[in-house]
Amino acid sequence: MVRKRQVSGGGRAVEVTPDRLGRWFARFAERNDGVPSTRLDPDEVLVRGGNGTTATVAVPFAPLTPPEGTGEVDGLSVESLVEHVRRPRRIGLLLVRLGGHSIGIAEQGAVLVSRTDRRLVHGRNSAGGWSQQRFARRREGQARQALAAAAEDAVDVLGSRLSELDAVVLGGDRRALDDLRADRRLAPVFALAEPRVLEVSQPRRTVLDEAAERAWAVEIVVRDG
Repeated sequence: MVRKRQVSGGGRAVEVTPDRLGRWFARFAERNDGVPSTRLDPDEVLVRGGNGTTATVAVPFAPLTPPEGTGEVDGLSVESLVEHVRRPRRIGLLLVRLGGHSIGIAEQGAVLVSRTDRRLVHGRNSAGGWSQQRFARRREGQARQALAAAAEDAVDVLGSRLSELDAVVLGGDRRALDDLRADRRLAPVFALAEPRVLEVSQPRRTVLDEAAERAWAVEIVVRDG
């Protein structure tokens, strides 16, 4: 299944697996009056169609070091990008949402080690007065316990194997992830984190398996000319 989403500023983002990346750009050239030029940078590749449509890739697992060097080149030139994203890597996965987390290590889209947990965190209460305040305190306590459990599992699963990892891919709720960043024990884990954050549902083992495959996918932002 091809994943697409709208992006701010206009355009759409498409996730493409490494094995389909070359063919995707070949079809892009066919649909957009060819490709006059490609710009290769260590952290970004920009392909410009003849009709002005652009396809931009934030290079995963940067930097990209094309043998021909970086900068503007004539025509379609994505071979170095395809080779880069197809290299074998061992990746840490950290998926967190309020009340649940799933953490693992994957190679080539397959999960090798995992830890998944769910904790009860009540929804917000619309009632007022002391009842609402007590409910809010209880909810905050539940949220703290859930995040503490996520931090412990992240330290155990990822922190203990940090030297084996090439990168870490994050997913879930950005606020929950930011709370985990405050844990100094996880600073080395977040230092390996990719800029991209996967949008995922409530973390479960099946969601982790799906995220392991998506971690290898390249996100291409297409903007019409």
